[in-house]
Amino acid sequence: MSTARTHSVPGVIFDLDGTLVDSEPNYYEAGRRLLARHGVPDFSWEHHTRYIGISTRETLEALRAEYGIGAPVDELLIAKNSLYLELARASTEVFPEMRKFVERLYARGVPMAVASGSSRAAIEAVLDGTGLDAYFTLTVSAEEVPHGKPAPDVFLEAARRLGADPADCVVLEDAPPGVVAARAAGMRCVAVPYVPGTADDPAFLGAELLFARGQGEFTARAAEAWLSGTGWESR
Repeated sequence: MSTARTHSVPGVIFDLDGTLVDSEPNYYEAGRRLLARHGVPDFSWEHHTRYIGISTRETLEALRAEYGIGAPVDELLIAKNSLYLELARASTEVFPEMRKFVERLYARGVPMAVASGSSRAAIEAVLDGTGLDAYFTLTVSAEEVPHGKPAPDVFLEAARRLGADPADCVVLEDAPPGVVAARAAGMRCVAVPYVPGTADDPAFLGAELLFARGQGEFTARAAEAWLSGTGWESR
């Protein structure tokens, strides 16, 4: 676990997929089923991991070009969202220490938001299904901004809705594109790699706090202690 400079924090912004919840298996299965419909029978988990942290639309644009799929991106997007929502409503796991962290911040009155590359329907389905909707009333989908991650748009919009200066916000992220987006937004970042083997990605070096072994290393207590050192309790 590595650390860097700190200062005051009025708001904490969470990525959703791979950070708060382990939704990637559902996204992979939705993508696998969708691609199979379009003549791609061997889409692997390893291939899927290349797109972790990228918005659903941008992922589908890349896969459409890679496999020469003729269907329009909007059609693919609707189909994948439908498949994903079915899976997400059936089962989505919240990372236990992340739930603890959210509960602790909520109890202290820390303003929080979710900023995700997922569709608004997907965000709402996951938050409602896991009970996290009790803690997050402010959410931003990549559908609502011009560009998804690694562009900073979703994080800047979340800060705007929180009424916070981006420089005073902290982002929790699991993927390199999200860390890049947080830094481009001028925000500090706590990185918890979803794929621990990617922890040496140069993007993660820009995080102020890195849990290199991912969710297996992350604890609510450690994250809260780091935030306490930034002075957010006095805000």
